[in-house]
Amino acid sequence: MRGAIHARRAACAVAVALAAAACGGGSDTGGTGSGAGIVSSSWGDPQNPLEPANTNEVQGGKVLDMLFRGLVRYDAGTGEAENMVAEKIETTDSQNFTITLKDGWKFSNGEPVTAQSFVDAWNYAADVRNKQNNAPFFSDIVGYDQVHPSSGDPKSKTMSGLVVKDPKTFTVALKSKFSTWPETLGYQAFSPLPKAFFTDHAAWLDRPVGNGPYTVASYTKGTGMQLRKWAEYPGPDKAQNDGVDLKVYTDNNTAYTDLLAGNLDLVDDVPAQQLKNVKDDLGDRYINQPALIIQTLTFPLYDPQWGKPGMEKVRQGISRAIDRDTITRQIFQETRTPAKDWTSPALGEKGGFSSTVCGDACEYDPAEAKRLIQEGGGLPGGKMTITSNVDTGSHRAWMDAVCNSVNNALGEGPVCTVNPIGTFADFRNQQSSYKLTGPFRSGWQGDYPLIQNFLEPLYYTGASSNYGKFSDPEFDRLVDQANEESDAAKAISTFQDAEKILATQMPSIPLWYQNGSAGYAERLSGVTLNQFSVPVYDQIKVG
Repeated sequence: MRGAIHARRAACAVAVALAAAACGGGSDTGGTGSGAGIVSSSWGDPQNPLEPANTNEVQGGKVLDMLFRGLVRYDAGTGEAENMVAEKIETTDSQNFTITLKDGWKFSNGEPVTAQSFVDAWNYAADVRNKQNNAPFFSDIVGYDQVHPSSGDPKSKTMSGLVVKDPKTFTVALKSKFSTWPETLGYQAFSPLPKAFFTDHAAWLDRPVGNGPYTVASYTKGTGMQLRKWAEYPGPDKAQNDGVDLKVYTDNNTAYTDLLAGNLDLVDDVPAQQLKNVKDDLGDRYINQPALIIQTLTFPLYDPQWGKPGMEKVRQGISRAIDRDTITRQIFQETRTPAKDWTSPALGEKGGFSSTVCGDACEYDPAEAKRLIQEGGGLPGGKMTITSNVDTGSHRAWMDAVCNSVNNALGEGPVCTVNPIGTFADFRNQQSSYKLTGPFRSGWQGDYPLIQNFLEPLYYTGASSNYGKFSDPEFDRLVDQANEESDAAKAISTFQDAEKILATQMPSIPLWYQNGSAGYAERLSGVTLNQFSVPVYDQIKVG
């Protein structure tokens, strides 16, 4: 999953050796805080309606994390997968699984959560006619190809690999062995859905109904969402506050200003312009911790100019032209670390992180950068344009810095320019419709703490977030082999072999690893971020 959030201070000026950050934009929310017991938090408009299988970006994911509980949930501190709605997930061969649900779970409209709730949701997600972004997450299940053919209408409405045995039990047959499959089930795409989702879909989209600790009180796109504590929530992680008001900001500096003025309780992405002030402003109410997040620059390999043979040298050269150390130090200070691979240090070495996979290709060397770009035939048309949304994450500042670094390395004038897009939703729409013709930002926030999640969804042929349309048969083969491996150490080693292909092909440039950051008001306590950098909203206390 990907994206970040927002904020802004009245005064904005950060001078960097490579670029100057631009000020701009304002909030389109009011300046009042929420009531007693309610947490007010900055937010960005989700790209899509809040269907679990159609949401694969951070802003929508935050809401789903409050509205739903799946079979598995990841421990906020360790990231370890723990059963939530599932009583047990059993297998004898890592290919056929029997899932038994706990008693007592229900949706906030009173419907019970049953095995059918999961099977119906997963079949809906996989059905090609429903155009769900996360459909590929179900491609391992037997019968997926019948409901999601590569072309034409589906031959079936359901996957044959899903069978309901009784209200509390269903079985899942996978196409091949996938030893860590149960650990992926904490991803929100695997959430259950109530019957109301299917019987009155439009009404459900206006006010989603889930089985998590909150319910939706109101939602106005472009303005915000009000969530309220569900008093009858049956799970163990009951909300410690009365609700959360998510407020849309188009500039995260504005959110930060509102926090300091007492008009907002929580900002979960402290803007780069405020990093030099944040410790003085907030003291121990500032959180900065490692997270399962990497920022990359992805190439549109669907464009023949970028995808033709030999362009891998150009892509590697661009990577070597980027002075990551200076950019992260001067723009992001202690909240970003130069990337050395395509995963995250938060995985740890045992989890698959490697500081050597990218090797020289991620090291700044202007002379070598220029040589590689020239050997590869040069930039397409002699220039390139970097695209990102600029409403969150201080993206304009680093885009300018990256282009300045490339331009300085090549010494051919302003051949690298930027294409700032005003909102995250607009950027995602252009990205997901393959309209971009130059490198574009691809922030990735892990869906679950496995190396597989940093590789397969982004670089496997036809994967759900493979927006550059990279395709390599050997990469795909190694990923398949790793998924089937029952020995965890061997699986990770095989995934790393696949990752080495990314270093030679460079479908995306690893830029930096991103910490999770947040600042909060004095009236809050118990504020923490999980490993995905998302606030654990249900554990925040007010007053």
